[in-house]
Amino acid sequence: MAADYGNGAPAESAYQRVRERLAQRRHHWLVTGVAGFIGSNLLETLLELGQRVTGLDNFLTGHRHNLEQVRQTVGPRAWERFCLIEGDIRDLEQCRQACAGVDYVLHQAALGSVPRSIVDPLLCNEINIGGFLNMLVAARDAGVARLVYAASSASYGDDATLPKVESRSGRPLSPYALSKTVNELYADVFARCYGGEAIGLRYFNVFGPRQDPQGAYAAVIPLWIAAMIHDRRLVINGDGESSRDFCFVGNVVQANLLAALSEHAAAANQVYNVAAGGRTSLNELYLLLHGLLLERFPHLLDYRPDYADFRAGDVRHSQADIGKAVSLLGYAPTHDVARGLKQAIRWYVGNLAPPR
Repeated sequence: MAADYGNGAPAESAYQRVRERLAQRRHHWLVTGVAGFIGSNLLETLLELGQRVTGLDNFLTGHRHNLEQVRQTVGPRAWERFCLIEGDIRDLEQCRQACAGVDYVLHQAALGSVPRSIVDPLLCNEINIGGFLNMLVAARDAGVARLVYAASSASYGDDATLPKVESRSGRPLSPYALSKTVNELYADVFARCYGGEAIGLRYFNVFGPRQDPQGAYAAVIPLWIAAMIHDRRLVINGDGESSRDFCFVGNVVQANLLAALSEHAAAANQVYNVAAGGRTSLNELYLLLHGLLLERFPHLLDYRPDYADFRAGDVRHSQADIGKAVSLLGYAPTHDVARGLKQAIRWYVGNLAPPR
């Protein structure tokens, strides 16, 4: 099933204009972490828009089956415009190879887990900071027009202000949060020292098709969906009243393309919140998912979650002010939480549900 990322947007939205522009002109894009959840969604959209894409991935957290799903969706002719480099952003020469002849870089490769960064801070530093620096150097040397990178709402740290505004943050609560803050500092320094253009997108709890439900560090939405489908134990950390600004991956795809191609004079070398601009508690999230799955899976009628201790490094509440992205990029989220969950669940039911 083809991605449904543009429906619902205003008729003359900035995103629609960008899509029309791309349909008329081919650029060469590099997507790092291309076999991951967000990377593969970016790849799918770019190929559907007639673009040429190079992908870089070491398959540490990405999956070949994500690429296979994209291939099946876009078809063989579009797939011919994709080149995969199986490599690692910790290797500067492989980063340089990937950046050769590229117009725009969408840098998604990272070790994206707060708990995993606490368990292995050295690996987090090597990938998220060392690898990011390699990408900045390679993009600079290749003359890339603009690098858009995955920043994180984790950079807000212990600042309790809601909604989160880009100009204010607290102390990082994990090595992952620190690494993403360092990315922003490095991007700013490179812009000042070398004159390149970079834009950071602070993602807020992204979810959607192809987000991995497996493993100890799976994100909450795919983890819970898989648990309910397979009638396994579902654990809510804390009292369930912690809240997040859950953001459908289609909104993230939109933000990346807008950031890469924005011609607004003040848009470059900035950091933007990318979210839906709302707040959903974990208890509310559970009820939404349970309601959407109950009709198809009758065993959920008497299903109940369990509660455990709060998780180290997690913030209590998170909600984005998306005004900066709206005004400078033309960002206009097409999916709120409810609409995004409906689309995501269709994918998970099709890929995780046992055959009848």
